[in-house]
Amino acid sequence: MNPTALMIMLLSLAIGTTMTLMSHHWLLAWIGLEINTLAIIPLMTKTPHPRAIEAATKYFLTQASASALILFSATMNAWKTGEWSITLLSDPYTITLSVALMMKLGLAPLHFWLPEVIQGIPLSTGLILSTWQKIAPMTLLLQISHLTDLKLLITMGLTSILIGGWGGINQTQLRKVMAFSSIGHLGWMVLILKFNPQLTLFNFLLYITMTAAMFFSLMSISSTKISEISSSWPKSPILVTTMMLILLSLAGLPPLTGFSPKLLIILELAKQNTLLLASVTMLASLLALFFYLRLTYVMILTLPPHIPPSSTHWRTTKNSPLTATMTTLALLIFPLSPTFLLII
Repeated sequence: MNPTALMIMLLSLAIGTTMTLMSHHWLLAWIGLEINTLAIIPLMTKTPHPRAIEAATKYFLTQASASALILFSATMNAWKTGEWSITLLSDPYTITLSVALMMKLGLAPLHFWLPEVIQGIPLSTGLILSTWQKIAPMTLLLQISHLTDLKLLITMGLTSILIGGWGGINQTQLRKVMAFSSIGHLGWMVLILKFNPQLTLFNFLLYITMTAAMFFSLMSISSTKISEISSSWPKSPILVTTMMLILLSLAGLPPLTGFSPKLLIILELAKQNTLLLASVTMLASLLALFFYLRLTYVMILTLPPHIPPSSTHWRTTKNSPLTATMTTLALLIFPLSPTFLLII
């Protein structure tokens, strides 16, 4: 892609998200979401492949449907209440706006577009779609969290955790694995949204950090399949080792970064006397733990002395400072979790 066009698209993404973050008005928030949607479509189709065109079409239709639902619900709410304020919602429209925002995020059962779209686009665009594109809808969801129906949040949160784990088990494509990982993590966030919005924000920030670190690592070794990642040790041993740790961090194993949000969410659910919900959530998360450990096991099998001679490559992989920074944050934030919570 032309560097000038790329800069314009990235600038449009930044403007769209910033506009949504700064708005107290549903119409301005909707305009920011639309700018975001239109700016990422050229990035999806920068490689003219049928899969990329299909992914961009699916993404556009899904996001357009969700945006239409947001606009219609906000208009009807303004007609009823006389105001466009984001935090002033009447009862029937709170649910429709929440469902539309969850559709934009890719929460189950409105998740069907996400794995297919991420599978059809480059890793760099998949990184933007999995992290930056979720900031604006999640911010709006946080602003209306006190008005959202608790049963809706619990149902969609548990469904997302189950589908995020179940869908990733038999995948051989790393981009689809990351898509189902995203669905599962968003389920944890939505589950606790009504009880503790600050904890949802904390979980969201750590999710962005860990997902970005994983995508940067995959971009460094140019791997999109499990079979490719299994032969990457000769190219970059240190990077593959840190990727194994990032996967364990995404799974939520201590003492890595991903353990802190899961621990705090379970403690918050126990504090709210929802022990059954906490137990079901922990059992459902075992599905996701299985496919993370499966990926880690595939990498371990290729460690020396198990490397076949035919898979040996020259070590030409160059790790950027950004990859190193995100990887460090994705692994070592756990001891600083109380400090970040105090700041939030």
